[in-house]
Amino acid sequence: MTTLEEYHKDHRTRYLAEEHDRLTAEIARADALAAEDPAMTELAAEERAALLTSQAEVIKQMEQILGSGESQGPGEAVAVVMEFRAAAGGDEASLFASELARMYQRYAERRGWEVKLLNGHAEIEIKGKAVYEALKYETGVHRVQRIPSTENAGRIHTSTASVAILPIRKFNKMSLNPSDIEMEFSRSGGAGGQNVNKVESAVRLVHKPTGLEVRSQSERSQAANREKAMQILTAKVETYEEEKAAREHSEARKAQIGTGDRSEKIRTYNFPQDRLTDHRIKQSWHNLPAIMDGDIEDMVAALQKVAAGGSVGSLPVEELPEED
Repeated sequence: MTTLEEYHKDHRTRYLAEEHDRLTAEIARADALAAEDPAMTELAAEERAALLTSQAEVIKQMEQILGSGESQGPGEAVAVVMEFRAAAGGDEASLFASELARMYQRYAERRGWEVKLLNGHAEIEIKGKAVYEALKYETGVHRVQRIPSTENAGRIHTSTASVAILPIRKFNKMSLNPSDIEMEFSRSGGAGGQNVNKVESAVRLVHKPTGLEVRSQSERSQAANREKAMQILTAKVETYEEEKAAREHSEARKAQIGTGDRSEKIRTYNFPQDRLTDHRIKQSWHNLPAIMDGDIEDMVAALQKVAAGGSVGSLPVEELPEED
């Protein structure tokens, strides 16, 4: 049986072994809290149980990695985290980002996938079979051209929002160095009774080399939020490194549907002409109300077909002028 010391020595499991140590310290802290404040006994017991579950999962992962006899490669994505950010266009861009989030939530519901809001509508987690394969080509800048409800002169405005897709894998491609991570704890916002005021269950992680950060407060316990935040942070760093490599080797990495960089404009939603155009494959679809309600299966299938080497017919693209 492999000892914890051996897990610490092996580069493939060193981070997980250090996570095991942190969980052990957290268990001791929960025990101390229960001993110091009898009123917190029940809450501390719940926290201890969650920590022990996380610790058991860490041990299981280390056993699987060393049991494979080789360096563990990335596993299949079991979920994705989608991030939506307003870009150019002020309030209209913020509105469009929220509408995109709802569009993908509705699509996920049509597919029977599980959806969880992580940070309002700015971040959502979607779990389900082949979810990453279906959504991985949605990364990039989405542009909308329409007449805002506040526009009295009837002018068409152009706004943009960015979408990022972060695959959450059972085993990630990389493991982060604990010394590169800054960790903060705070009280979760929202309803929760008196326990919210006493337990700092929300977790914020910052990856110091890249400046990337994650905050998780959707789970009940600190241990679960830390595990969720670490999953998302690892996925963010992986995506950051992949995008960096794509930019550095763009000529060698040209593909039919783009580089996957979140700064790349991929789509225009033209409301006056009731048309959505994907610029990467030069194909258009109509019926924007249905599309914004999650009816995007045809688009997803077309992109997957192109990625697989198939041929997709294209329609001419007639852009509207970009007005502010």
